[in-house]
Amino acid sequence: MDRLEIFRNIASQAGRGELVFPANVSASLKLQKALADPECHLELAAKLVMAEPLVSARTVAIANSAAYNRSGGEINNVRAAVMRLGFRTLNTITTSVIVRQLGRTINNPGMRIKSAQLWEHCAHVAATAYVLTSKLTKADPETAMFAGIVHEVGGFYLLSRTDDFPGLLDGGTEDWMEYGEKMIGRAVLKKLGVPQPVVDAIESLWHGVRVLPPQTIGDVLLLAKELSPVPSPLQRTVVAEAGIGGETLVDDYIGDRSLREMLDDSEEQIRTLTAALLV
Repeated sequence: MDRLEIFRNIASQAGRGELVFPANVSASLKLQKALADPECHLELAAKLVMAEPLVSARTVAIANSAAYNRSGGEINNVRAAVMRLGFRTLNTITTSVIVRQLGRTINNPGMRIKSAQLWEHCAHVAATAYVLTSKLTKADPETAMFAGIVHEVGGFYLLSRTDDFPGLLDGGTEDWMEYGEKMIGRAVLKKLGVPQPVVDAIESLWHGVRVLPPQTIGDVLLLAKELSPVPSPLQRTVVAEAGIGGETLVDDYIGDRSLREMLDDSEEQIRTLTAALLV
């Protein structure tokens, strides 16, 4: 079976909902479902989170990031972190752990490196999208951060299947971008129960062009991807006028301020939130 046929088969299986998840992902999916139960109160949520070390660590780290810790009071326990963040952010954190876990069972060293780079890219995009959405649009920053976390989830799923199909990415990522990204991405987003507004934002990211100032979460995602200092290993490296990391793009003006000024003002928020997502 050649590489192109493998891509098509994986995409076809994903389209039918035949997704193969590692055992650790299945456990986190159960936690996600429990937290989504309307009868799950904050005390129970805290207990459920404490039972998952990765979720616990990330919950406390995000609660202490500059984006959420506006009072300056540091939190050192899960219960207080859950109280500060609330259920929507908890859902985002749980999903981020699920996405990251997809890459932690990969045996191939080269694919593990790609998975780690892809997660670093997503963390930068999510943190930047959170801040830019709050400053430049009327959209919800929490939704933007969630969209940033899951926008490459199809890529994580693809990398998790490379042990079953050695050499799948040896020929580059063009076939992935053409045949797999959208179909597999849609299937995994559905499996994770991602809300339709977030799916719509990711769809617009796949098809969109840069809009300044950004008006929608899809616009913000595209801008945040261009600004990320870490590119996605599953996309062509684009050295356009913006450059990797958006060196020229940040000098564009939005209203009476440059994007560079906004990013400089928000540097601590973006840096600490990115670091918390990478925990």
